[in-house]
Amino acid sequence: MDGFVQWMEKHFMPKASVIAAQRHLVAIRDAFVVTMPLMILGALAVLINNLPIPGFPELMDKLFPMIVNDAPIWKSFGGNIWNGTFAIFSILVAFLVAYNLVKSYGKDGIAAGTVSVASFFAVGGLSGTDATGLFIALVIALISGEIFQRLVGNDKLVIKMPDGVPPAVAKSFAALLPAMITISLFSLITSILFGFGIENIVVSFYEAVQKPFMGLANSYPSALLLAFITPFLWFFGLHGANMVEPLMQTINLPAIDANIKALEAGEKIPYIVNKPFFDSFVNLGGTGATLGLLIAIFLVGRKNKPFKIITNLSFAPGIFNINEPVMFGLPIVLNPIMFIPFIIIPMILVTIAYVATAVGLVPAATVIVPWVTPPIIGGFLATKSIAGGVLAAVNLLISVLIYIPFVKVATDQFLKQESAALAQEENTQA
Repeated sequence: MDGFVQWMEKHFMPKASVIAAQRHLVAIRDAFVVTMPLMILGALAVLINNLPIPGFPELMDKLFPMIVNDAPIWKSFGGNIWNGTFAIFSILVAFLVAYNLVKSYGKDGIAAGTVSVASFFAVGGLSGTDATGLFIALVIALISGEIFQRLVGNDKLVIKMPDGVPPAVAKSFAALLPAMITISLFSLITSILFGFGIENIVVSFYEAVQKPFMGLANSYPSALLLAFITPFLWFFGLHGANMVEPLMQTINLPAIDANIKALEAGEKIPYIVNKPFFDSFVNLGGTGATLGLLIAIFLVGRKNKPFKIITNLSFAPGIFNINEPVMFGLPIVLNPIMFIPFIIIPMILVTIAYVATAVGLVPAATVIVPWVTPPIIGGFLATKSIAGGVLAAVNLLISVLIYIPFVKVATDQFLKQESAALAQEENTQA
């Protein structure tokens, strides 16, 4: 492992450092860092509303029988928190990315963030304020930020106010014309797309991405593709799990129904690939098997203080397969060091689980287990077999082993940066 770490530090880290320092990527990274407390709170709310404890929902329904908005009233607390966190995630990102980007140019970040949010709604962002509109929000934030920061520096577009006008008012009017031009451009683009029959950019984007997946069957190639595409989309800030969910549900119910009928008839179970297959053996802790990453950090990354803090906060949600705190807090999104393991681990786990099921070592999944069921337990319940739990445990161990060298590289890099910062501080004081 030391040889691999040395190779990574010599050949991979210099390039990764250049990428990580890129202005636009830094703006996105810092935006996700700011939203981390909200993501942790939202994740805990989801966990409370979906605790995989037998009898828990039924008990809560009896204690709090009132129904509000077609949902039990006891779920309203967590639902309200979700409305204030995940439900507005794209809006927050639209503001924060543009704010960070334009601020890095030394210009008015608050005005840029405001213009970005307005531009997001100008293209139909109202239908994608949660994670479904995240990709469009990122693109608009970056483009509107670049347009705005160029226009706001043009003296011909500055409305000069007379002396004595409060600075805040003068600053607002200085950004008036650049803001109007930027928002109008996005509105014009949206109107043009209307003419081509695209009624909503956010909805159309997801339809365009999801349609290629709809013809996939229950097979190893499809499983491998899903194992790749979900973390790949997540790495760039797209909620890969949500985007692939329609396909998973299309595959899931017919496959589970056929499996159950075959099991009752004493016949060979026909379908290996379904949603419980992924939830129980691949998404251990969430997309990318991030519970393995958290364990790897506990083992070899404790000296990395940011990693340690995020791991302590993320471990409890991670046990229940909620990994947004890791995705946006560590972060994994746009983190070049974690790109390789985050992408390849699900593909390896899919292969192991598929082969183990195909050769009969583990029964195929015939039970739809709640997605928040902890790993290993989920494997046991989905297959009604101890072998399913053992397979999940083996896959979890494999994910830990693969993550370890990358965590070690990230930790070594952090320690070097920390030492350099301390040395620079001592030189300054001297």
